[in-house]
Parts: sequence; structure tokens; C-alpha cells
Amino acid sequence: MLPLTNMKVLDISQIMAGPYCTMVLGDMGAEVIKVEKNGGDDSRQMGPYVNDESTCFAQINRNKKSISLNLKEEEGRELFYRLAETADVIVENYRPGVAKSLEVDYETIKSLNPGIIYCSISGYGQTGPYSHKGGFDLVAQGMSGLMSMTGEPGRRPLKTGIAVYDIGAGITATYSILAAYIHKMNTGEGQLVDVSIAESGLPWFTWEAAAYFAEGTIPEPTGWRHRVSAPYQAIKVRDGYIMLGCANQRTWERLCHEVIDRADLIEDPRFTTNYLRGQNVEVLEEILEEIFATRDKHEWLEACDKAGVPAGPINNFAEALDDPHYQARGMIQEMDHPVIGTMKTIGFPGKLSRTPAQIRRPAPLYAQHTDEVLEQLGIDKSRCDALRERGVIK
Repeated sequence: MLPLTNMKVLDISQIMAGPYCTMVLGDMGAEVIKVEKNGGDDSRQMGPYVNDESTCFAQINRNKKSISLNLKEEEGRELFYRLAETADVIVENYRPGVAKSLEVDYETIKSLNPGIIYCSISGYGQTGPYSHKGGFDLVAQGMSGLMSMTGEPGRRPLKTGIAVYDIGAGITATYSILAAYIHKMNTGEGQLVDVSIAESGLPWFTWEAAAYFAEGTIPEPTGWRHRVSAPYQAIKVRDGYIMLGCANQRTWERLCHEVIDRADLIEDPRFTTNYLRGQNVEVLEEILEEIFATRDKHEWLEACDKAGVPAGPINNFAEALDDPHYQARGMIQEMDHPVIGTMKTIGFPGKLSRTPAQIRRPAPLYAQHTDEVLEQLGIDKSRCDALRERGVIK
């Protein structure tokens, strides 16, 4: 039995933030019914494709069923209401106001199911001066200050390599829903969960907030270096780069004594503390890279490992997925998709000893489970056919 086996989720979100949230809930055992508009989730139109099926959609929608409902039609809404009456959670990521115009907003659903946990994910949240705007990951990266501190000093602002705010909003929604679910278990009360993509990453700026609130320091790009600790950064070696993680005094001293044989650096007044090393990081980097240029990556990594100094390779994505540690930890999983065939997907970062997450089903085909789900509402095939003729379902 999985931890969320008794949770029922209606997912009327699309693209990334909402679907990531509901995928995680599904991985933990929730029954997730993805309610798709005519034509399906927009990510179904995103390549690459295998046998005309979107692999983007397939990566983020496992452990779900798919039904089609035209929520612009009264009959479609009535069917949605019947599903909502027995649901625990609804997740949507419309622009604020759209759910209300479709009559599937929190207040409407709450009147039918007072215990509902209704999660709205939007660009800027349900309140505030920007709530009416549409929001996207890259816009949030710019607005929140993330891009101003990413990249190299004096160069063009850079985004992160992945859609960190979309995924961050999905993670925020997940833990917020679980908190609301525990509250419901204790009290029977449902509630509205309001998640903003533009806010989801702000709590991650811990060191930056420490400096800004304490002394007004505005964080700038630090390129390949850490903002606080040194040497905690990419270091050039003879055949490329490695990441070196001397984030405290102990590992710095081990590096000097056991890896590079430069005990004199420990007593150098420029480098005696982590703070001073950070203040003099450019000269420190120059000294270290002159030493590290004498040997190859694997030699330095072996030496660091032996000395207990955190260090690692800078992999590309293919190298990362091929890493024996990720393989051994089950971070690359396989599943059989009815159209794509056997496909690989990313595994589960949280390892639960008693109730580990599972891939119970691949991402659904568009509207694959419509008849199955409606049959559970007592709607037979003849009525389903009639609903299809009227464009209520597909």
C-alpha cells in the first residue's frame, strides 16, 4: 500500500508546474484523473515525438488516467462536479479568473464538497497587483532576481539550465497540498492552496537574503564560484574541469595537507578563514589552478576522495544518467508505454523504506480513460456516445 493510496486527485492543469505536482502525488499512490480539454494538454504538442506521441508529455504525466471534458459545456461541468464531489484534491493552473468563468473555481466546488483541497497554481498568485497577468518560468526567473545573479559578472543575465521555477512551483504545490491533506485528516476541513510561480523560488535565496537583510548587499553573478565559501567552485584541471567543495575549514585544511601538499596556504593571511578566502577568491583560484593544471580529472578526484574532500565531475546530461551511483540508486527507471514502447524516465529522489514510490502506469493517451471513469459514475456507453456527438467528451 502506498502512502497516498486513498487520495483522489482531479488534475485540470497542463504543461509543467501542475502536472509535475500531480505526478508526484500519483507516484506516492494517489488516484490522479487528468481532465483534459479538447485537444488535450498543450504539452502533447511538444516534441520530440516517438510514434507521434509526445515524449515531453510522457515524462511528466505517469501514474495518471486521462479523460476529456469540455468544461465550457454545461453537461461537461456537471460531470466534473460529480467527480469533484468525491475528490480530495483539485489542481488547476488557469490564469486567475478563468476557473471562475468556467464555474469550476474553489468557491463553486467548495459548495459541493466542503472538504476539498483546491490548489491554484498561477504566475503571480490569486491576489496582488500582478495576479491578473499570465506568468511563465523565465519571466519569474527575471522578476525574482535569479537571472541577475546567474552567469558571469559584466555579462548578459543568464537563465538556469532547466525550468527551475515551474518545477519549484510544482514542488511547492505538492508539499502545500500534503500539509492541507493532513489538516483535513485532523479536522475534516478543506482549503484553498494558492501557489505563485514567481514566489516559489524566493525562499531558496538563503545566503543572498542573509547578506541583503544584514548589510544591504545586492547579490551579483558569481559564475562558477559559490557566493560565500571558497574554494567551492569549478576548478580547471589538465583535461577539463572538476567541482571542488571546500565549504568549511576542515575540508580546506585536508585539501592543503593531503591533496595538493601546500600546508603553507593554511597560514597565508589571505586564506586563514572561509570569509577571507571568499574575499580573495580570485588570487586563491589562480594559485589552485596552477597546481591543478598538472594532473587530469580522474587523478584529482581520486586524491580528493581519498582525503575526504568533496569533489566531483562536471557531467553533461548523458554522463550524469550513466553515472553508476544514479543507476544503483534507481534514478533511471523504465516503463512500457502503449504507443512509445519501452521508455526511460527519471526515478524518485525520496526513498521511503516502507512505502516506496512506484510507476504503476505510463502517461495516458489522450482521453484514454474517459469511458472507464464515466462508467464509475453510472454513465453507460450509449450516453458516452451521445456526449461525444455533442462535443462534451472525446
